[in-house]
Amino acid sequence: MKRPSFLHRAIAVLVLLVFFAPIPAHADTAAQGVVRGLYAQLVSTMKQGRELGFEGRYKKLDPVIKAAFNLPLMARMATGPSWANASAQEQDDLIKAFSDFSVATYASRFAAYDGEQFTVIGEKPSVGGVIVETSMKPSTGDAITLNYLMRADDKGNYRIVDVMMNGTISELATRRAEFSSIARRDGIQALVNSLSGKSKQMGAS
Repeated sequence: MKRPSFLHRAIAVLVLLVFFAPIPAHADTAAQGVVRGLYAQLVSTMKQGRELGFEGRYKKLDPVIKAAFNLPLMARMATGPSWANASAQEQDDLIKAFSDFSVATYASRFAAYDGEQFTVIGEKPSVGGVIVETSMKPSTGDAITLNYLMRADDKGNYRIVDVMMNGTISELATRRAEFSSIARRDGIQALVNSLSGKSKQMGAS
């Protein structure tokens, strides 16, 4: 019987390695990687938070927040039906104001580090995307569940479209209740002015 050649033996070994190699227990998906990157930058910024001040924290967080979150989509969803009636310029102004407000919120909330631990637990499927499950453990007290609803953008990259506190309280739904009311009652420009004012207020506090 013809003996298998060295090439055939090598191919057989490679096949075994591919099919039976252990899968890392904590292998990240693309969606989880986005959240881990966000958390890494948050912790880094918090550790320098007092030295950086609000403006310094804002500058450090600005690129990672805008990369991790689909802020244009979130602005549209938070505005509600009034978005469809807004001009292209009004929509652009609103996206900018909402983006600035979102970055300012994180720069204000995460001002200093006190031993907080951010943990990515896993993910589960959701309508049109996935939910990345995480927790934030303060130095004292119970851990807080933070789940991120993520969907692929027009380039196929997973980005955050909502944050759910304790697994159920949708931050986007809370924003929508306030923002859509302002836009419906007073117009898009009033909402832009309101968001800009909130951002300035956080920077001054």
